[in-house]
Amino acid sequence: MVGGGQLARMTHEAGIPLGIKFKLLSDTPQDSAAQVVGDVVIGDYRDLDTLRDFARGCDVITFDHEQVPTEHLRALEADGIPVRPGPDALVHAQDKGVMRAKLDAIGVPCPRHRIVTDVADVAAFAAEGLPEGAGGDGFPVILKTVRGGYDGKGVWFVRSLEDAAEPFRAGVPVLAEEKVDFVRELAANVVRSPHGQAVAYPVVESQQVDGVCDTVIAPAPGIAEELALQAEELALRIAKELGVVGHLAVELFETHDGRILVNELAMRPHNSGHWTQDGAITSQFANHVRAVLDLPLGDPRPRAKWTVMANVLGGDFPDMYSAYLHCMARDPQLKIHMYGKDVKPGRKVGHVNTYGDDLDDVLDRARHAAGYLRGTITE
Repeated sequence: MVGGGQLARMTHEAGIPLGIKFKLLSDTPQDSAAQVVGDVVIGDYRDLDTLRDFARGCDVITFDHEQVPTEHLRALEADGIPVRPGPDALVHAQDKGVMRAKLDAIGVPCPRHRIVTDVADVAAFAAEGLPEGAGGDGFPVILKTVRGGYDGKGVWFVRSLEDAAEPFRAGVPVLAEEKVDFVRELAANVVRSPHGQAVAYPVVESQQVDGVCDTVIAPAPGIAEELALQAEELALRIAKELGVVGHLAVELFETHDGRILVNELAMRPHNSGHWTQDGAITSQFANHVRAVLDLPLGDPRPRAKWTVMANVLGGDFPDMYSAYLHCMARDPQLKIHMYGKDVKPGRKVGHVNTYGDDLDDVLDRARHAAGYLRGTITE
């Protein structure tokens, strides 16, 4: 697995019961997965020679992020190394411009969008969204760097023309999108194997705070059965059309008029699927391992009526582990997953999962535990 973050850490954990020999390419020995994996290579994934040396002897290569240069992945495939997902699929998660063009081509509903070249082009894009005869300038709009953004980074909420210059200073292509008036954010998580078997997890509600996922509720409360089925089928179709192997997260907007629009794609285990560790018969991590090894996929159905995942973010209280006594005594069913990271304000350092039959109770337990571990709740 290329990348030493928490996704690799939890994927490695899922492979242990199967006796999978797991090799890791990590940036530093302190990375989350490098702390627990036995076979660790420290190196730069952007260097082709490093990648080739790492891949030698591996049965398959997969990833905990989408940042490996596409041309490097093609070189590995040319060397005869199976890469899953392959570069032809992964480029749609690496490059938002490529993703939007492909989704348009296969008829997937998306927000209005266009690659923009400068501030004047942003103004033109904003005006294009105005109804005929309407006044105003069309702002606000969303600007995104086509590569490299995550957790709100590389994304700008642009309220006026004066705010539009910042994204262009990096000197990379910029994608403009309409500001969608949505009810909530949803996510459809699916897993697909090389021979085309695929499974879909229940559609979840993903709640964001300052551009970072805070809480995930599985299944999405109150979602119409028809809309949930539409979202699952859409994610499965995208996985098939793009040739995805492994886990695919399709982040969605649910609009006020009952539609869904695709916001982002991720081709790896995803924060919106962390609830599956304790809330599904087979977790996203276990099914990702099965998929990339072309093993039969596991049952994605939930174990409980409701499961809630709450991210634990770093704050001003670095000694989170002393909070275990309170959290575990208060809620014996609580599941805590910490990543071994240094605590920094706003940094994802872990998550908690709770489950049960009463949604309000399950939500309260998850949020209390996450807040207590962070230090924002003290009783």
